[in-house]
Amino acid sequence: MLKREQYLNQLINSKDLNLIKVITGVRRSGKSTLMLQYKDYLLSQKVSEKNIIYMNFESADWYDIKNYKDLYNYIISNIGKGKNYILLDEVQNVEKWEKAVNSLIVDIDCDIYITGSNAYLLSSELTTLLAGRVLTIKIYPFSFKEFLQEYPFKNEEDKYEKFDKYLKFGGMPMLVNMNDNENLMVNYLNDIKEVVLKKDVINRNNIKDPVFLDNLIKYIASCIGNLTSPTAIADFMRKNGSTVSHETIDLYLKMIENAYFIYRVPRYELKGKQLLKTQGKYYFVDNGLKNVIDGLSSYDTGSSYENLVYIELLRRGYEVYIGKYNDIEIDFIAIKPNEKIYYQVSRSILDEKVEEREKNSLLAVKDNYKKVILTMDKVKNKQIEGIEVINIVDFLLP
Repeated sequence: MLKREQYLNQLINSKDLNLIKVITGVRRSGKSTLMLQYKDYLLSQKVSEKNIIYMNFESADWYDIKNYKDLYNYIISNIGKGKNYILLDEVQNVEKWEKAVNSLIVDIDCDIYITGSNAYLLSSELTTLLAGRVLTIKIYPFSFKEFLQEYPFKNEEDKYEKFDKYLKFGGMPMLVNMNDNENLMVNYLNDIKEVVLKKDVINRNNIKDPVFLDNLIKYIASCIGNLTSPTAIADFMRKNGSTVSHETIDLYLKMIENAYFIYRVPRYELKGKQLLKTQGKYYFVDNGLKNVIDGLSSYDTGSSYENLVYIELLRRGYEVYIGKYNDIEIDFIAIKPNEKIYYQVSRSILDEKVEEREKNSLLAVKDNYKKVILTMDKVKNKQIEGIEVINIVDFLLP
C-alpha cells in the first residue's frame, strides 16, 4: 500500500492543532486509505487503540448511525481516558453530522479528522459553527510519480511508454491492482463515473433528469480546453432539441463541481488585474475519467495534456487561472503567495508556426515572472527568448 507522504505529512503536522482536519476529494481517490494510514501512524506514536475512534460511514457497520444524535452518543459512550482521536470517513452520510462534531470539540478532549466526497461538506453549518477552525486537505488521484511506483508494468517500457498508460487511464489508485488488464480498467473507470454521478450528484440533489446530466458531462468532456459558459452550452443544446435554460445548466455544473468530478477554471484579466465572470474552462479530476466519457480513442490530444497539467498544478498547491491579456490567451497562470508561473501547453512545438504562437502568447505579458512551454517534444535545457521549454514527462517527475 503506497504511503501518500504529501497528504500524510499534512495530517501529521496538524496533529493536536485545535482545528478540525477535513480531507476532501472525489470518490475512490484514496481518502479512506489515507485515514487508515494516519490511524497506523497514531498507533506507532503509542496512542492507545482505545483512544482512536474510526468510523467509515460507507460500511454497513455504521448503518445504525442515522443522525448527529446517534453519532454523538456513540462516540461519547466509547471514548477512552485522556485525549481521543476521532476519524470520521464519508461523514456526509450522517444527517446534520456537523452538530455532533461541534459538540464533541466542546465537551471532550479530542482531535477530529473527517473525510467527504462532496463540497457541501464545507458549505454546511460546520463553517458557520467553526469559523476559522477548519483545516482543509485536498486529495487527488495518483500523480504520475505515484503511478510509476505502484503500477504493474509488464514489459521494459521507457518512461514515455509508461506515461502513455497514465495519460490514457489516469491515476485512480485502484487501477494499480488490475494487473494491466485494460478491459477491467475501463469497466472500473465507468463504475466510478456512475457511482459519483448517482451518489454525489443525482441522489444528493434529487435530480429528475439524469439523461440530461449524462449529456452535459459528455459535452464538457468534448470541449476540454475551450472557453465556454452555461449560456453557450444552452445555445448548443438548444440546437439539438433541448429546452433546458442556462440557469439550470449552471446549477447542474455546480453540482458536478461539488462532487469534485470537474473543475471550473476562471479567466484572469492580466491587464486589469481582475477575474472575469464570463466564460471559463472545465477540466476533469482525472484523465482516465475524462477519457472513458469522451472516448479512449482520442486520449492523446492537446486537451488531454492540458487536463493533466491543470490537475498536477492543483496537486502542487497552486491556485490556477486562465490568463487573458488583450486578445491573447495563456493556458494557465499558477500562483502561490510568493510565486507566479505562466504556462503554455502544446503537444508539440516542432512546427515553427506553433512555436511562434506559443512563444508570443507568453512574451506578450511584460513582467519578470517565470514563463514555461510544456510539450511532449524530447527537449533538454531548452530556452526560447527566456522561456523555458520543458518536456511534460520531465515536468511530472521533478
